[in-house]
Amino acid sequence: MQALSPYTPGEQPRVDGLIKLNTNEHPLPPSSRALDAMSAQIGEGLRRYPDPEATALRAAIAQTEGLDVSQVFVGNGSDEVIAHCFQALLAGQERLAIPDITYSFYPVWAGLYGVFVQPLALKPDFSVDVDAFARSTAPIILANPNAPTGMALSLDDIGRLADSRADRLVVIDEAYFGFGADTAASLLSQFDNLLITRSLSKSHALAGLRVGYALGSPELIEGLVRVKDSFNSYPLDAIAQAGAAAAITDRKWFSESTATVCNNRTRLTEGLMTLGFGVCPSLANFVFATHSSQPGADIFQHLREHNILVRRWDKPRIADYLRISVGTESECDELLACLRNFLQ
Repeated sequence: MQALSPYTPGEQPRVDGLIKLNTNEHPLPPSSRALDAMSAQIGEGLRRYPDPEATALRAAIAQTEGLDVSQVFVGNGSDEVIAHCFQALLAGQERLAIPDITYSFYPVWAGLYGVFVQPLALKPDFSVDVDAFARSTAPIILANPNAPTGMALSLDDIGRLADSRADRLVVIDEAYFGFGADTAASLLSQFDNLLITRSLSKSHALAGLRVGYALGSPELIEGLVRVKDSFNSYPLDAIAQAGAAAAITDRKWFSESTATVCNNRTRLTEGLMTLGFGVCPSLANFVFATHSSQPGADIFQHLREHNILVRRWDKPRIADYLRISVGTESECDELLACLRNFLQ
């Protein structure tokens, strides 16, 4: 345990007037149907234990995805779901293939469960080297879209990885599902070695609720259930289950809010490029950008001094890049104005 380097989440400061664009929360309020469903649980709904199998929530997810309930697992945020994947399906593996630039929690889980990480370099344009992953014999976990780049693989590429070795697990982390990337859910009928994880934090504006889920073959899902029920049989409270089920079934809210985020992402990208930034082609609710002449650390500090928070890492290859969450129109405009003043 002393050798572990725990994951460091993005800052969550409580500052008046802060424009918070560092942890990829959804810029819009959650579905009103979800809020009403959660309010209805206050009272008698809190006196009883919640459904340990989250039956209604799993049924809502299964119906939305065209799957059987036995193919759905839910947990306390997708981080917990992925942690269960490591304990149930990856612990004891000699290696795990991940991109060298990706979600930094993967190496932490690997260290916790004694799995050696095999980082495979992204291509110069930050796209995933599918050939390198296909050649590897190790299990794979890929964020799609990737973080922090926002770039996504096609369904053909994901299918190719799943098909390259039928005896190895391929986990596709779709934490940023819903903002333009193709979901791999349609491939589940073809590949029983494919597991998909998702979060309601970004796609449904419920980061504070902590609900995540996995989609896969009944056999893989049963493995996750075994771990859950050996650890905590009530991971999701009654309020979370009710709110998440209502959010999943509110397709109108999902469609309209997604369109808003995508439109704001386009405006933000165009505005950054006008100011001399290079921006990766994002299919997430954030952009990954670097300026042609100004160091990323200087830009980050200037924004911070003006109450605008974005995310930055000190890794050499991406030290001059900023990951900027897509905010509201006014938040994006204020960010661009602050950058314009700095560059002038």
